[in-house]
Amino acid sequence: MRAVLVALVLVLSALGVACGGDDSDDAAGTDTEASGTGGECESVEAPETREPESREAPTEPLDTSRELALVVETSCGTFTIELDPEQAPNTAASLVALADDGYFDDVTFHRVVPGFVIQGGDPTGTGAGGPGYTTVDAPAADAAYTRGVVAMAKSGAEAPGTAGSQFFVVTAEDAGLPPDYAIVGEVTEGMDTVDRIEALGAGDGPPSQTVLIETITVEES
Repeated sequence: MRAVLVALVLVLSALGVACGGDDSDDAAGTDTEASGTGGECESVEAPETREPESREAPTEPLDTSRELALVVETSCGTFTIELDPEQAPNTAASLVALADDGYFDDVTFHRVVPGFVIQGGDPTGTGAGGPGYTTVDAPAADAAYTRGVVAMAKSGAEAPGTAGSQFFVVTAEDAGLPPDYAIVGEVTEGMDTVDRIEALGAGDGPPSQTVLIETITVEES
């Protein structure tokens, strides 16, 4: 499974559509204190890859009156994803359940494309892994994949809005993607950490050094 299609990346790159963000703060937020690394990524060992799993999808919907966020602690710092359970109720409930169960602990960002996205959430480290189930939250026709937006990766053969555990954070001002990928939320703190991870990318593939998701925790604001 290739999450965001390589062919599309190449086309966007050739057309100059997927441009990187500037150095100024934006709506996605910048929080240097949240990084916890003094502006540098820690040197860490690559974790042992896990075998594919077969889990059951959660059946209980999230309470949309609660404001929930995922706090992503990485070897490059920390960033916070404010979830949007109204836009993607099934996906948000799945991510909360997986995070609560430690599914994302010691998982890498296996794909970093400068000026486009950073992608992680696959314990197998291959880009083909997932929790053994999928959810579907078809995005709106006018869905925009702009800087700081967090959406779910899928293969080209899967229906729009299909999601497993792999997510990506958009680093382009506008990635120019079609409305195929379930939008689960937005980075509201620690976009500097996302930029630090992006800076380790070279082409379309793994970063130049291991970037580890140490843990993802669920917080209520």
